Amino acid sequence: MAENRASGAAGGGPARGFAEGVPCWVDAQLPDVGAGRRFYGGLFGWTFEETGPGASVWARLGGEPVAALVPKTDGRMPTVWTVYFAADDAGALAARIRAAGGQVVTPPQPVGALGTSALVADPQGAVFALWQPGGPAGAPSATGVTGFTGFGRRHEPGTFGWAELYTRDTDAANAFYGELFHAALFGPGADPDVGRAPVSDVFPAEMPPHFLVHFRVEDCEAALGEVGRLGGRVQVPPFDTSYGRVAVVTDDQGASFALLQR
Repeated sequence: MAENRASGAAGGGPARGFAEGVPCWVDAQLPDVGAGRRFYGGLFGWTFEETGPGASVWARLGGEPVAALVPKTDGRMPTVWTVYFAADDAGALAARIRAAGGQVVTPPQPVGALGTSALVADPQGAVFALWQPGGPAGAPSATGVTGFTGFGRRHEPGTFGWAELYTRDTDAANAFYGELFHAALFGPGADPDVGRAPVSDVFPAEMPPHFLVHFRVEDCEAALGEVGRLGGRVQVPPFDTSYGRVAVVTDDQGASFALLQR
């Protein structure tokens, strides 16, 4: 697994057909999706597409899907951004995760005609999701498309740029993810946009292991000003990494994410 290593993957334009183990989507579980629309629309210039009354909304940039905002159905669940990794077979991959000491939090289940999702955790408790597209990519349906593969844009301002795993045992994380997603991390042409670091490098040592979703910005300090104006707060001030300048923030409902300037 990359250790704070920069990805040179090209940005801009549609990014379709993700190989297994590549981050392909992100969503935020929020108590108030309307407030989320105001916050992220103001911060990143996203527009939003309704999927149904009281349902999740798709965030778009330049007409392409970049994220989703999902209403929390249980107030006891965390307000959080989740990264999805592409899966060829979500059921088989979930079984491998369980066999390797991880957990299946939510078993694979269909999401309409779009595909199949599962929520899982690694052996140290870091939660992430799996996404298996269903049906022919881009085929029309009543709600938009079937066979949804994920990001339409990434690696550019206002879109997903990186996912960092903050973990307690980096050697164990290397072994788990190196086996699980070997081709995406180390195979021919691999250029991962995910890395790992000790929790204590950035956060208090008692914070649980977790994935931190990063969104690209042109100017980190200017974006921090917008976060504050929109009601968010700075969790960790800007710091430099080998993959760019990063600041950790929370939105106005408490969901943590990072701003990445490269």
